[in-house]
Amino acid sequence: MTDDNERELETELARLQQEHRDLDAAIDALHQSPAPDLLRLQRLKKRKLQLRDRIAFIEDQITPDIIA
Repeated sequence: MTDDNERELETELARLQQEHRDLDAAIDALHQSPAPDLLRLQRLKKRKLQLRDRIAFIEDQITPDIIA
């Protein structure tokens, strides 16, 4: 992996992690509302899971494989 590719992955990783934190805050805010929109809550949680999977994939790409 080249340095440019790794930098791009790290940049995308930081963006995805920020979006994940933002979704977490939005989900918490919806839970606190008197009548939460359950469909919106479900969609936000689904998006959060997709982000978590993408974050894990990118972290695996950045971390070198160590063969023991």
